[in-house]
Amino acid sequence: MRKGITQAINKIVEFMRTHGSRNHPYFPFYLLIFLAFIVFVVGLNVFVELSEEISGKALRRYDTQVTDYITSFRSPELNKFFQFITDMGDLYAYIIATTLAAIYFFFKLRNKWFLFQLLGVLIISALANIALKRAFNRARPTIEHLVVVKSLSYPSGHAMSAMAFYGFLTYLVFQIKMKRWLRAVLSTIFIFLILAIGISRIYLGVHFPSDVAGGFIAGLIWVAFCVVLFNIIALLRARKRDREGNVEVEENLED
Repeated sequence: MRKGITQAINKIVEFMRTHGSRNHPYFPFYLLIFLAFIVFVVGLNVFVELSEEISGKALRRYDTQVTDYITSFRSPELNKFFQFITDMGDLYAYIIATTLAAIYFFFKLRNKWFLFQLLGVLIISALANIALKRAFNRARPTIEHLVVVKSLSYPSGHAMSAMAFYGFLTYLVFQIKMKRWLRAVLSTIFIFLILAIGISRIYLGVHFPSDVAGGFIAGLIWVAFCVVLFNIIALLRARKRDREGNVEVEENLED
């Protein structure tokens, strides 16, 4: 598998050398596809290796040490804070966030495509998480749970969905024209939410740190895959528009 991946990366690198001139009209598409593919490949390898170690002694020791450290800060005030943060990774929070994003995409940008992309990333990542949980069948930690949970443990659904949803929103922020300070504020908020939601699951006692790490990696893999897919689609559309434009120009010249 690694040999095949290495060969694919080498071919892409060679393609970028010949077509990756900054003056090339499709350079932004090529660059994003290349970078996202690298993230996808690296993330996939890391996830596979982490998943192979979830029942190992070294990872259990790491999980215990990190969990003990984070839960040592428990207090009534922090309990309420992290319960609120973990709710930011629940269904109702995503409905509200998606609605706000939809209003902005429709009325400000006049762009339905971004909304469809965001919904696709979130829905399919949630379905993938259910499948992964069943495949690995890892039980929840046995320490006190501060929130009610009923599903399996690995990978963390909250961490995976947060990375997929808020991570893809961060990507979109850099695709939309806006003021630099606003882009910095929004991306900082989204990254904070991703990290805070993951930590909240450990603090509340419902996930091992490796569950959260696995969820983050799986979510990042899905974001990278979607960035590759959506940019390939956009590239094909741009090429089609250019071909149609050239045909119209040639017809006008003939007339």
